[in-house]
Amino acid sequence: MTVGPRFEHHAVVSGIGRSDIGRRLNRDPLELTAQACMAAMADAGLRPEDIDGLSTFPGASTGMSLSPGFTGAGVYDVQRMLGLSLSWHTGGDEVPGQLGSVINACMAVATGLARHVLCFRTVWEATGQGTAGRASVVTGRGTAHERVRVEPARQWTAPFGATALNRYALMTQRHFDRYGTTREQLGQVALIDRHYAALNPAAVYRDPMTLQDYLGGRMISSPLCVFDCDVPVDGSIAVVVSDILTAPDLRKDPVHVEAVGSALGYEGSANMLWQRTDLRPADVDIAEIYDGFSILTLLWLEALGFCSKGEGGVFLSDSSRFLTGGALPMNTGGGQLSAGRVHGYVHFYEACLQLWDEGDERQVVGNPEVAVVTAGASQFAGCLLLTRHR
Repeated sequence: MTVGPRFEHHAVVSGIGRSDIGRRLNRDPLELTAQACMAAMADAGLRPEDIDGLSTFPGASTGMSLSPGFTGAGVYDVQRMLGLSLSWHTGGDEVPGQLGSVINACMAVATGLARHVLCFRTVWEATGQGTAGRASVVTGRGTAHERVRVEPARQWTAPFGATALNRYALMTQRHFDRYGTTREQLGQVALIDRHYAALNPAAVYRDPMTLQDYLGGRMISSPLCVFDCDVPVDGSIAVVVSDILTAPDLRKDPVHVEAVGSALGYEGSANMLWQRTDLRPADVDIAEIYDGFSILTLLWLEALGFCSKGEGGVFLSDSSRFLTGGALPMNTGGGQLSAGRVHGYVHFYEACLQLWDEGDERQVVGNPEVAVVTAGASQFAGCLLLTRHR
């Protein structure tokens, strides 16, 4: 792929917003969505009448809705609720990771389909669990009276109730066996997330965590323990993607979209990302890396070229590199393991916050200029490179 004129350079991030995020808030997901969307528009200096595009993952009508609370609002809900006049919209689950909805928005403004696209992700999984607990969120098996369609690869595991956690536990054990990765190394993902979460008033889990705490955590699917799993929450995060030509009218200098990776899988998306920019991993100041399970963060770090394949465990073992003042501050808002599972949007929100120097106590020192953001797992994966300036 030749680097030349790219659609990304027509798109900027003009505003971000979040609702209250917490465990079992017992609030209407549309209320949470409205709170996040209004905050994002205000951050950009825009009003509802300025928004002419909507983009979300996964939308209100999706096969993924078998998990209670997995989807809290769709584009039709938000269009009616905010009284928007739209020229473009999209919502679906077969996209390049959860942030595929943001990549779609970038393409929409670059092609003139919209000038300001409001992107949002809303969940109410914590409340949706009810008395069934996390199992109701992760099984996706439906009831005995439902015929559930699964992708072909899952035909061998779904009949036995195998969840995403079980599949990634197997993947983790394979990495351990093949490359000598240890639980002590993998546990650094949870410890790094908790370090930053302690500095983030909006994070769900902020109590200090030690390596011994992690190693003593309840085993869920060996070798992954409870601290390797992201936290189901209720909440919404919204961002506004705008045409760069509108920048003079925005409330503040926007964050620029330098490149995207939207191929299938971590490695495909990561390779595509670096092919669409002159920047390299060494130029990245902040890494907001998807952590639905801790092993996913390790695999993304390898795929992005921050370390070689198989060396993710050793790379993580020097946790100082990921803390404020280190070479690669990572998951500076607490990630999904401690701040809450808002599916990649929590990482995108934090990257923009850092590039705008609005991170408060957890602000990375040295005026960060470049951030990489990833979302998704296995073939369902996407990434973006964001910059303070162009």
